[in-house]
Amino acid sequence: MATRVSYPVEVKMKTIEMRLAGIPVKEVMEQLNIRNKTQVDTWMRCYRKGEWNRLEQPVGKQYSYGKGPEYTSELEKVKAENRFLKQQLDLPKKVQGNGKEVSPKIIVEWVESIRGDVSVSQACAWIGIPRATYYRWKAAYGSRYKDHMVEKIRELCRQHKFRYGYRKITALLRREHKINHKRVQRIMQNEGLQCRVKVKKRKPTGQPAYIAEHLLKRQFEADTPMQKLVADITYLPFGGKTLYLSSILDLFNGEIVAYSIADKQDTAFVLDTLNQLPDLPGTVLHSDQGSVYTSQAYQEAVKGKGITMSMSRKGTPADNAPIESFHSTLKSETFYLECLTCTTTAIVVQIVRDYMTYYNSIRIQTKLNNQSPVHFRQLAA
Repeated sequence: MATRVSYPVEVKMKTIEMRLAGIPVKEVMEQLNIRNKTQVDTWMRCYRKGEWNRLEQPVGKQYSYGKGPEYTSELEKVKAENRFLKQQLDLPKKVQGNGKEVSPKIIVEWVESIRGDVSVSQACAWIGIPRATYYRWKAAYGSRYKDHMVEKIRELCRQHKFRYGYRKITALLRREHKINHKRVQRIMQNEGLQCRVKVKKRKPTGQPAYIAEHLLKRQFEADTPMQKLVADITYLPFGGKTLYLSSILDLFNGEIVAYSIADKQDTAFVLDTLNQLPDLPGTVLHSDQGSVYTSQAYQEAVKGKGITMSMSRKGTPADNAPIESFHSTLKSETFYLECLTCTTTAIVVQIVRDYMTYYNSIRIQTKLNNQSPVHFRQLAA
């Protein structure tokens, strides 16, 4: 059977003092030659509960609940109590003084450093300040207090080039420290240390002026000209600067009935395209939920022409497939076919204008009985 070791009171108090100072348990055990970590935990538990008499308890001696050791005289008992009181008062030497003299910054730093072993109420009782005062100081000065974990977490995040989220950072920290994943997550959020590999998509702030119902519902056939129209914007990154093409296509024959080219994608840009149309009562105009289409100015212009607005569901470009397909065809049969990936802005504009004429009046389509859109519309009239 292993020999039971009895530690003097001075060793126990020194252990408590070192743990409150933030020294790791392993280092404390090595310096004070303590065999079992359970001993340290027991002494700290007695200290937090205020059971000072338990620290005087000899090996194998069990005192009755609420009673301390038996002293040979009253004087010896008083001396023992004074010794423990002195130890208790010596621990927070850095923060001696009353509430008016003590530095709030030092108070906050000291209390935060021992929170793992002592409650805030106990620490405040030692110093002689109300808990409310401490929390008020913490709110004022807490942002200046540097949690030692913050630097460790920041170092790990930089070391791994922000590839890890809070779960993996917690796993690395737990190799040396006992820490809750929620604390790591909170620190990483406050310090802006989140994983940067796959940034979560955030919903845009604010609300669009107007979102119309999805009236078209992918029914891309029309019986008469100008019955159903679809609109969209595409990029033209082939010139000296990026241009934008706004187009409106008639689903009856696939004809481009209006288009505009500009170097800025704003409401005025799409209004210029819309204003090329006559008043069309009963016509359905379909678009995506782009900010230019949901703007109040565009919606008022659409209503002014008697047009009913329809919009694709969010993140569903297939709801507006015909105009998406046209823009793809335009680029494939012009810029990509002729390898014009870098040219002048004027040439880009001219190529688009020439193709619009070719597409509407010359280029035949199988679904139109091998006729061009304009010819098909003229025959239908």
